[in-house]
Amino acid sequence: MKFTGIAKSVFLLTLVATAGPVNAQEQPGSGDGTPRYQLAAPVTSPQNSPASQPKPAPPAASRSQHKLGPLDLSLNWRLRTEAWDWFEPSVPAQNAYGFEHSLLRISLGQKREHFEWFVEGAQDAILDLPTAAVLPGRPGQLGLGGTYYTANGNGQNNANGFVRQAYVDFVLPDNAQLRVGRFTFLDGAEVIPKDKSVAALVNTRITQRLIGDFGFSAVGRSFDGAQLAFNTSAGNFTFFGARPTRGVYQIDAMGELNVDLFYGAWNVPVRLKSSSGLFRVFSLGYVDERSSVLKTDSRSAALRAADHEHIRIGTYGADYVHVFRTQNAGQYDFLIWGAVQNGSWGVLTHRAGAFVAEAGWQPVIHFLNPWFRAGYSYGSGDSDSGDGRHSTFFQVLPTPRPYARFPFYNMMNNQDFFGSTMFRLPHSFVVRSELHSLRLADSQDLWYTGGGAFQPHTFGYTGRASGGNRSLANVWDVSMDVPLRYGFSLTTYYAHAWGKSVVESIYPAGANAQFGYVETNFHF
Repeated sequence: MKFTGIAKSVFLLTLVATAGPVNAQEQPGSGDGTPRYQLAAPVTSPQNSPASQPKPAPPAASRSQHKLGPLDLSLNWRLRTEAWDWFEPSVPAQNAYGFEHSLLRISLGQKREHFEWFVEGAQDAILDLPTAAVLPGRPGQLGLGGTYYTANGNGQNNANGFVRQAYVDFVLPDNAQLRVGRFTFLDGAEVIPKDKSVAALVNTRITQRLIGDFGFSAVGRSFDGAQLAFNTSAGNFTFFGARPTRGVYQIDAMGELNVDLFYGAWNVPVRLKSSSGLFRVFSLGYVDERSSVLKTDSRSAALRAADHEHIRIGTYGADYVHVFRTQNAGQYDFLIWGAVQNGSWGVLTHRAGAFVAEAGWQPVIHFLNPWFRAGYSYGSGDSDSGDGRHSTFFQVLPTPRPYARFPFYNMMNNQDFFGSTMFRLPHSFVVRSELHSLRLADSQDLWYTGGGAFQPHTFGYTGRASGGNRSLANVWDVSMDVPLRYGFSLTTYYAHAWGKSVVESIYPAGANAQFGYVETNFHF
């Protein structure tokens, strides 16, 4: 399969789709795992600012529901065809290929005065996977086709069914709510700010940096545990304790992993005369008790194989989002996000940190409704593998894709300078493009990929030695989202990466890569 043919198909399908959209209702999220942008229309008066108190995030059962007697029924079906043209290794391999996957989710629920219940079953299928997209050593897995193939026992065609969610919500005194069972969870999404622009920033640029459902992958992940949330005059408090399920890349998503996760957050709104914001303080505990799993870090294979101690990491951080409104120049926004970590990485002491700063502008340009953004992201790396300290920022269990739309990197040992442009056209037709300049934070550490634990015997992150280099790649991409008739929507995506010295040292035959997909979602 030639990648150029897929890219042309993406473009042609987009033209066909945009020819006839009709008043489709905007969905709360994209089936590709990247939240939809739900921006407020450009404002011309500060009086349009809503009340500042955020509200707790609604349960999934409240979205896209249809009645089946006293029950609430919903159905979501995502179909995606992916095309990969990975960086080219020096030995023959299958670095250019295509494959397909499907995820069907059907849910039932019921709301009562003091509680509600929700059950969601899922059926996944991953087809036509490449059989020669994995190489030993530094080249490794040549894109996600090789990852899916390896994760599913070297199976080219795979299908399974599992329970994605099954929980009960209890309404407690003093405006509190308790959720118990299996459910999805995104850090930073504990509340939905009433200000739509603040909500859009939180939804797309804050959530899932450390904990996510990995909705972009063919399977995704859930959590078995409990969540307690309550509002006070000082803001919203949320506490969460759970174990992640299997899944993400493997079709078996029923079982748990021997990993414990604890999270607490305090969200407080900020409201001024012509601006609004949201402040969050959070802490996260992570304990990986899979002692037989080989850790991914910059130590030698022999040292890592001898380390059977658990990983115990505490993450402590805060973020702040603010939107400013003007009479004629539109809206300006900024956000900052930061976290520090301590604990133990097996036999090593763990100390690491990360930081994000972004700014945006939404000028008053009708029809196009543009949003321009620029920012910088930093995740620390490890400069000395023999000093008894592990300094690579550990991203825990995130959904990397909202921040790395071409998913060949994440926030670990990474510096990302980026700019983005988004246009929201009539009929909810959204065009978005990003440009990234990527460098490793430390040349002595690895180039990391992945999104956390998903199998009992696989660490969840992979790393490639940098060869003493820092420059990773420049990336440009473009995506288009458009609603269709009868609950259907279409997403197309294309990205090109120009590999730099890190990539060139590993893939000397070709340091450029491409990735694209066509995705259809059906919501009922």
